[in-house]
Amino acid sequence: MKLGLGLYRHMLTRENFLFARQAGATHIVAHLVDYFKGGARNPRDNQPTGTDRGWGLAGDPEKLWTLKELTDVRQAVEAEGLKLEAIENFDPAHWHDVLLDGPKKKQQLENVKEIIRRVGQAGIPIMGYNFSIAGVCGRTHAPYARGGAMSVGMEGPYDLPMPNGMAWNMVYDADAPAGTVPAATPDELWQRLDDFLKEILPVAEKANVRLALHPDDPPMPTMRGQPRLVYQAHLYQRVIDLRPSPSNALEFCLGTLAEMTPQGQDEFYQSVDQYSSQGKLAYVHFRNVTGRVPHYRETFVDDGDIDMIRVLRILKKNKFDGVLIPDHTPQMSCDAPWHAGMAFAMGYMRAALQVIEKEMNFTQGTTKQQSTAELV
Repeated sequence: MKLGLGLYRHMLTRENFLFARQAGATHIVAHLVDYFKGGARNPRDNQPTGTDRGWGLAGDPEKLWTLKELTDVRQAVEAEGLKLEAIENFDPAHWHDVLLDGPKKKQQLENVKEIIRRVGQAGIPIMGYNFSIAGVCGRTHAPYARGGAMSVGMEGPYDLPMPNGMAWNMVYDADAPAGTVPAATPDELWQRLDDFLKEILPVAEKANVRLALHPDDPPMPTMRGQPRLVYQAHLYQRVIDLRPSPSNALEFCLGTLAEMTPQGQDEFYQSVDQYSSQGKLAYVHFRNVTGRVPHYRETFVDDGDIDMIRVLRILKKNKFDGVLIPDHTPQMSCDAPWHAGMAFAMGYMRAALQVIEKEMNFTQGTTKQQSTAELV
């Protein structure tokens, strides 16, 4: 397994690449969507939470990420001895009607195809995405974590209808007429995903790009009156089986999976085993939480409900050799709260991976000695 760091667009700088190397990362997952554009309450040194109007404004619908832009990011990452493992999330400006089944759906499917081709041409192996109408919404920001560290959580259901002109928790049309987005049914949402995969997977296969689906966060059955796709762990299997393909993979978020309810004592770990044993994990969001929706808190990586060492043992057993990233962490009380939080998480992860590797080497050595003794 490899250690990576996720960076927002404005953080894709040499200084942060050096920070990643110093913290033990070998890979970067890059966000090219500017989640903070025009946001009313989005500190740029933390993950976005936003307001009832979402995180902020989507990008320019006429400007797809260019091959040069993607290649430049990869080369900048590589110049500091790292590898660009993935781009995470499409801009709602480029595919909102794919999610909403709107009049520009056909054109925007072509947008996504072209983005995937360019990602492949730029030598980037994974494109992460979240197929969600409402997106990541309804979260709160407060001193939830150990020692009063600022973190993210949820304080109850959030089903305020979405205004027209919004999709994926961002505004793609600030001049949309008054009113709210009609609610889809769960069957309609699954049909939209099937339409998407039918069109995009052949392009992704040809481009040697894996599409990696993030589960719904928060994993509620509905958010803002809209249905959710993967709000229970077993629904990931439905995605895999819907359109079998080597490019149909998972962006496996441990925190989101742990937030799901109801769960038996071992159901979470059974899910980790189920999907990693199929070789379907593109990369892993390695973060911890306490509680379940609609009331949960994001914690420091060592301080939540998940036994992270147990997770690593399962991944190692199933020969997962992909990238783990902290995704996001509580903010620590210092002059660099994001960097301190990430450095703590990365240090824990690096130590944990060394422990797992030594365990595996010891087990293999013991087995070899036993086999030799039996032969003698």
